[in-house]
Amino acid sequence: MFSDAFCTSLALQIFGVQLTADPPSPLNCTAACDYRCSESSHPNGCKRACGTCCIRCNCVPPGTSGNQQACGVCYARQKGPDGNPKCP
Repeated sequence: MFSDAFCTSLALQIFGVQLTADPPSPLNCTAACDYRCSESSHPNGCKRACGTCCIRCNCVPPGTSGNQQACGVCYARQKGPDGNPKCP
């Protein structure tokens, strides 16, 4: 009586299933990195690296140091030219 596509569409509407995820809201990298680097002994370099990592990963870890795991593998995988972690 009804097509499979219609039944599937109706079921999705009834159960409130959303097929596409809403895009994450953009992060204010400048403000997040200003705070992240506020206690750094090299604030300019810290902000530059933090800004790059923020743009690439859309994340800045909470606090002024540590907590990199909060941003997942994207943040942790960023390396500087010397092979050391890039993101503060």
